[in-house]
Amino acid sequence: MATSLTMTRRSIAFTAVTLMGLMLAACGSVPTEVAAPQTGDHPFPTITHTVGHHAHPVHGIDVSKYQGQIDWEQVRAAGVSFAFIKATEGGDRLDSRFRENWEASRRAGVPRGAYHFTYWCRPMADQIAWFKRNVPVEPDALPPVLDVEWNFQSPTCPRRVPVALAQAKMREFLHAMERHYGKKPIIYADIKFHREVLAGNEFAEYPFWVRSVAAVPHERYPGRRWAFWQITATGRVAGINTPVDRNVFAGTRQQWQQIAQTGFRHRGHGATAVAAAPAPSAQPVALAAAETAPAQVPTATTSVPTAAVPAADAPAMTTAPLPASRPRF
Repeated sequence: MATSLTMTRRSIAFTAVTLMGLMLAACGSVPTEVAAPQTGDHPFPTITHTVGHHAHPVHGIDVSKYQGQIDWEQVRAAGVSFAFIKATEGGDRLDSRFRENWEASRRAGVPRGAYHFTYWCRPMADQIAWFKRNVPVEPDALPPVLDVEWNFQSPTCPRRVPVALAQAKMREFLHAMERHYGKKPIIYADIKFHREVLAGNEFAEYPFWVRSVAAVPHERYPGRRWAFWQITATGRVAGINTPVDRNVFAGTRQQWQQIAQTGFRHRGHGATAVAAAPAPSAQPVALAAAETAPAQVPTATTSVPTAAVPAADAPAMTTAPLPASRPRF
């Protein structure tokens, strides 16, 4: 009798453990932590660890002239929730399709922001003036993005500057953008630049957009809290006839909708705090194993698509080969 009772208890315990394991497996792709930024200085939820990009329901793209003419209505219908659009480079280069993409995405109701690619040999004051001249101030636009990478292939600016100088140049641009646009700027960094210049939680008060196409970000950016993650350079999206960079947002769809309603402003400019919401369940998905006019424009009410990016695009997101560096002028 005692033996039978012991076996019964063991059976119950084993069943409970098995059920718990199944439940954990069912939600294995839920991010392990999603929260509002610790500094409270910007509205974007940030995350350190995640098991994969399919854990994140809010998807976006980043584009430049190399995507050609884009049908932004189709892009939005495909479930794209945001876009980063290349605007400027250095102190005198403007992406030839920036204004076209900026206006067409606004008309289609796709929340978008403009990004600037840094030239390390050009005074930052020139680059600030050039960006402000070409990117209008719009209340419902995403914050401006500072793209920081080494660009050794550049025919005119292949140099690497000292870490202290690179950080000083970044602060100059970021402070100027926040004053002008009223929003905490976003920093885009690749793995090499982050490791050499930004490791040690430098610039933690800013939302980060990280690039990691073959591993989850915490394996490439240890300790870095990120708001956006570039997951591939060879994604496919309806309305775009070329491969395109695909991205995910760290927070939930509810959080995205909440911050969109504030115009993506940070707390210092009237935004309200964003409460963390439960992340949706999804089946675990492994990442790829192989590394691969200055004039003001009318604003439009931002409407966030409710559908996720179609599943048919998933293979391009998970089997991407090593992409070349972003095309530059």
